[in-house]
Formats: sequence, C-alpha cells, structure tokens
Amino acid sequence: MKNSMLDVFAAVLASLFSVTAFAESPAPTELELWPNGAPGAVGQESVDKPTLTVFLPPEGKANGSAIVICPGGGYGHLAVGHEGKDVGAWLNSHGITAFMLKYRLAPRYRHPAPLQDAQRAIRTVRARAVEWKLDPQRIGILGFSAGGHLASTAGTHFDSGNAEAQDPIDKASCRPDLLILCYPVISLNSSFTHVGSRNNLLGMTPDAKLVENLSNEKQVTRETPPTFLFHTSADTGVPPENSVVFYMALRAKGVPGEMHIYEKGGHGVGLAANDPVLSTWPVRCAAWMDARGFLKAAAPPTK
Repeated sequence: MKNSMLDVFAAVLASLFSVTAFAESPAPTELELWPNGAPGAVGQESVDKPTLTVFLPPEGKANGSAIVICPGGGYGHLAVGHEGKDVGAWLNSHGITAFMLKYRLAPRYRHPAPLQDAQRAIRTVRARAVEWKLDPQRIGILGFSAGGHLASTAGTHFDSGNAEAQDPIDKASCRPDLLILCYPVISLNSSFTHVGSRNNLLGMTPDAKLVENLSNEKQVTRETPPTFLFHTSADTGVPPENSVVFYMALRAKGVPGEMHIYEKGGHGVGLAANDPVLSTWPVRCAAWMDARGFLKAAAPPTK
C-alpha cells in the first residue's frame, strides 16, 4: 500500500484543522444561562455568571445535532482554548452546533453549582432547539479532564424537567443523548482519583455519601447515554483507570460504549492536532458519532 493508515488519518486531519476549514463559520456568540442570576450566585461578577458560547456551523452544513463542551481545568480554571474553542471548530466541521460551557469554579463555587450549570446548558439547548434548528433528541455533552467528570455527572444525574415550571427552559429534560469523555476524572473515592479536582469540587473534607454519589462509575444505569471514552496509558495526571471503570460500568448495564486508550501521551492534549497518533482520536470519535446518527442531516423541529 502506498499510504499507511497513519498517512490516511494525517490527510483527514490536515483538512479538519486547516485554517480554511472553519473560515465560513459565523462568529461565536455568548449568552448567559441565567439572565436573572444563577441559583446560589454570591455576586454579580463574570465568575458568577455561567455562559454558553455558541459555535454555529457554516451555512448549509448544520445537521441538527448539538454538543455542549465542558473544558477541563480541575474545577479551578477553564482551558477554553484547546479544550473549548478548538473543539467547537472541530464539531462545526462535522455540521454539529457546539456550545462551550463556562461553568462556575472553585474556590468561589463548589458542588452543586457546576452540575447546575451543565444541566441548565442542556435544558437551554433543548428548549431553544427550534431557534437553532436542532433535533432535541440529538444533544450530547463532551468534557475533558474535570470537564469530563462534569459531563459524566450530567450523564448519570439527570431528570425529565419540571412540567409545572414557569421558566420554559426548566420544563426541558437535562438528559444528554450521548457522552464524549476525554481523559475524564470519573471516580472520587479511589486511589486513582484526581485529588485536586475532588478538593475543588467538594472541599478538603467532603461528606462520604457525596463522594460516593459523584463517583460516577457507581451511578451508571441503563438510562446512561451511549458513551465514547478517550485516554492514554501514560496519563499520570488523571490515570486511565478512570475511563476503564466507567466503561466497565457501561458494560455491566448494557449501555453502548466505545473506549480508546493510547499507549503514549500526556494529560490535557485536547484534539492533539500535532501528534500523528493521538490525533486519530477525533477521527474515531467522528466515526462513532456518525454510527449513532449524530452526523446525519435531519429535519429540525417545527414547534
């Protein structure tokens, strides 16, 4: 064969990450999740106001799917570049409308604030599906590192909405239709947890029942959404056992899942565009999303 498999992947990636690939996308816009103030807000500064940055695909390319992006940062900061904006552009290249979540962080906020923000983000996208020409049954959530913990929490702690709520957004379900977890923090009560993320989310002396409840491998049910996991064996920041235990929990409950653990590679690589091996994970993920119907055009809702 003239080209190796890596050469093929490299050619695909070159087109995905070229400057011109995203040149036609509209400029991102930002909206507040709670214009009248987030629950439990302690002030009126930017850090008190969770937002969604909306990345729309180029005109004519949108397929009706949407994904909320949760950048990582140990629940103490947000890696909004390589784990946020770059990911929005990548999703747009596949016709997916992307929503980057700026969730509330420690030390100002701890649980449940980040989860409230993630749930509100999913409800908002679903409730405003007609406006953005989206299929309300094709709304996923993607997270990196601590953002992966938040995404996995949203995928294991959800409800169908409050039909009696005055706010129409609160009437919408906050269950994501799929999960994409990239080198995620999953367990909070094991030897392989990321202690910094746990401390930022729950404090230095958290309640044992809360630690158990937010060790998401123990919260998987048959209703947990189909999940794609990406990790590396060499990740010493968040060991790959986190992905493994979540995948095994999916298996035990009969939930569709796909996991890719690469031999080499550190933590926090994002799309890994400059790594000829790790940069294949977005290609594999796109193929998985396609198999789940997320890349196929569908008629948007009309009401």
